[in-house]
Amino acid sequence: MKKVSILWTDDEIDLLKPHILFLEEKGYHVTTASNGDDAIQNVGRQHFDLVFLDENMPGKSGLETLAVIKTLRPALPVVMITKSEEEDIMDAAIGSQIADYLIKPVNPNQILLSIKKNIDTKKLITRETTSAYQSEFGEISMFINRAHSFNDWVSIYKKLMHWELVLEKSEDSSMGEVLKMQKTEANTEFGKFIRNNYFSWFEGETAGRPMLSPGIMGNTVVPKFKESGKIVFIVVDNLRYDQWRAIQPLVNEFFNVEREDSYCSILPTATQYSRNALFSGMMPSDIAARYPDLWLNDDDEGGKNQYEEELMVTCLQRYGIKAKHFYTKVSTNKAGNKLIDSLNDILQNDFIAIIYNFVDMLSHANTDVEMIRELASSDSAYRSLTLSWFQHSHFYDLLKTLALKKIPVIITTDHGTIRVNKPVKVVGDRSTSKNLRYKTGKNLSYNAKEAFEIKNPSKIHLPVSNISSRYIFAYGDCFFAYPNNYNYYVNYYTNTYQHGGISLEEMVLPLITLQSKNI
Repeated sequence: MKKVSILWTDDEIDLLKPHILFLEEKGYHVTTASNGDDAIQNVGRQHFDLVFLDENMPGKSGLETLAVIKTLRPALPVVMITKSEEEDIMDAAIGSQIADYLIKPVNPNQILLSIKKNIDTKKLITRETTSAYQSEFGEISMFINRAHSFNDWVSIYKKLMHWELVLEKSEDSSMGEVLKMQKTEANTEFGKFIRNNYFSWFEGETAGRPMLSPGIMGNTVVPKFKESGKIVFIVVDNLRYDQWRAIQPLVNEFFNVEREDSYCSILPTATQYSRNALFSGMMPSDIAARYPDLWLNDDDEGGKNQYEEELMVTCLQRYGIKAKHFYTKVSTNKAGNKLIDSLNDILQNDFIAIIYNFVDMLSHANTDVEMIRELASSDSAYRSLTLSWFQHSHFYDLLKTLALKKIPVIITTDHGTIRVNKPVKVVGDRSTSKNLRYKTGKNLSYNAKEAFEIKNPSKIHLPVSNISSRYIFAYGDCFFAYPNNYNYYVNYYTNTYQHGGISLEEMVLPLITLQSKNI
C-alpha cells in the first residue's frame, strides 16, 4: 500500500524531529521545509496528501503560503499550526479553506488525530460502518421475518434506508451489495404482507389498518389547520422517504420537525389514484360514485388529475372548513417564479395547497431521456439529483419565506417509485392500462403467482369501467411486459424508475409537520 505523503513546513523544523520520527514509525512519509518558498516549490513538483503549515514564519507568512498552495493544488488539505489564538488570524485561515487548525505546542497524538481526520477518515468510516452493519444484519433479517404490522414495515424500511445512506459513503462496495439483497428480501416479504392484509383494511375493522391516502386530510392536515388557523400543505409528487432524508438537513436550517409520520399509499401507487384520494379524503370508487364529473378512469380521455382543487374543496367542506383557499401546481421554472413573485398575495389565503412535480418529472425523464438515465443510474445518484434540485429550487426559497413568516407547513407525497429490473409477462387487449407496475382491464392473462390480482376491485374501493375488469399489481422491482414486444420492453424499461405497484419504496411515505424556528 502506498504511504501517505506529508509536507511539514515550519521555520523551527529541526525542533520537530521527534514528531517527524513518530509519524514515520507510524508508516507516514514526511518531507520537511523551513520556509514558505520551499514549501511552495515542494508542492509544485511532487504529490502530497497533506500539508502541515506554520502560520508565523519569516519571509512568506503561513497565510501567504497557504494562498499560493491553494492556487497550485486547490484540493490539497492544509493544516495550519500557529502560536496565535487571535480571532482575525483564525478567521483568515478558515476563510482560506484550511482542513484543520492546531495551536502550538502540539503533541504527537494531536498531529496523528489530524491526519486521521483528513486522510484516513473514509477508511475509518468504512471499517466502523461495515462492522456496525454486519452486527445488525441478522437483527434486521429476523425483524423482516417476524413483521406483522404496517408499523413494523415502516421501522424496517427506515432502518434499511439509514444503512443505505451510511454505506454509500463507504469504500467497501461489498456491504452495499449485501444491503441490496436484504432490501430485495424485505420487498418480497412486504409484498406477501400486502397480499395477506390489504383486503382486510377495507372490511370495516380499523385495528391494524395504517393511515392510508384518504386519511391524510382528516387525520393530519385539517387538525393542524384548525389548531393554527393557517397552513401551507405541500405535496411533492413521487417523493420517497430516502429523498426526504436527503433534503431534510436543508429544511432543518429553518424548521423544526414537529412530527415525522409515515403513511401507506393506496393501490395503485399512481398519481391518478393516490393523489386524488389524498386531496378528496375518499377512495377512488367513492369519488367516482359521489362526484362522477370529477373522476376519469384509465381508459377515459383527458388528464386524470385535473380536478384536485375541486376535490380538496369538497373535503374541506365535509370537515366544516370554509376558509379562503389557494391551490396550484408547480411544474416549470416559470410557474415557480410566478409563485414566489405572488407569494404575498397568496399568503392572504388561510389554506394553501401546492404541488411540486419535479421529482415525478425526474423519474419519468429517467425512462425517456438518455442523459437523465445516466445521471440517475442508481438510488444514490437519484437522491443526489433530488438534493441538487431542491438546493436551487423555488421550493427551497418558499420554505425560507414561510419560516420567516412563522407559518406551519406540512410536506408529504402521493406515492414513491422503485427502480425496476425484472420483467413479468402479461397479455391484455387495447383497453388495458399502460402503466408498467399495474394493469387494469377485462381481458388480462398473466401468471397469478407473479402479480397481486384483484378480481373484485370494489372490495378495495377501486372503480371499474367494465363489470369484468380487474386489477393486477407488480411486486418488488418487477414490471409488466407484453410478450409480443417483450425484448423492446425489457431493453427500454429495465433499470428505470416506475410506480403503481407494491414495494416499500412506493408505499411507505413521509408525512412531515414543520414548525418555524423563528417562533
